[in-house]
Amino acid sequence: MELLAQIGLIPHEVSAPEIDETPLRGETPRRCALRLAGAKAVAVAQIYPTAFVLAADTVVAAGRRILPKAESRDEVRDCLALLSGRSHRVYTAVAVVGPGGRSAERLVETRVTFKRLAADELDAYLASGEGLGKAGGYAIQGLAGGFVLGLQGSYPAVVGLPLYESLCLLRGLGYPAA
Repeated sequence: MELLAQIGLIPHEVSAPEIDETPLRGETPRRCALRLAGAKAVAVAQIYPTAFVLAADTVVAAGRRILPKAESRDEVRDCLALLSGRSHRVYTAVAVVGPGGRSAERLVETRVTFKRLAADELDAYLASGEGLGKAGGYAIQGLAGGFVLGLQGSYPAVVGLPLYESLCLLRGLGYPAA
């Protein structure tokens, strides 16, 4: 919601559809992000067929390996240990379904480089609980922002919604955006 407000869009409703977010066998990170964003948009559009529906999904990847949405401290630790001192890719797909079922999607790829994490930094991050439920076990807009040595691409996409691309897709389907 905060990201959309940055570009002057206030949604009438926010809905999180229940879809299986498990990557398919052999699925690449970019295909996974596109599939999940599209599935979310279609699921909500079926409930609200006259609305503009915007959905997104973010996948953090080390090579072809898709990192999980960390659901435990151990998963957060494993993700951050893998990302420590190296670059990784964040793929955020955005999908829009307009009234009448027309749809469009876009994928944004961002390269993020983490510094080598010291044990005390990792322990402090784990104690914060911030990485729980986050793709790759971290939230760049929070404490993990201090781990980032470099970013090539879209910061809002790493947060979870590529703003420029979202606005372009909405406008392309006829949404009267400012």
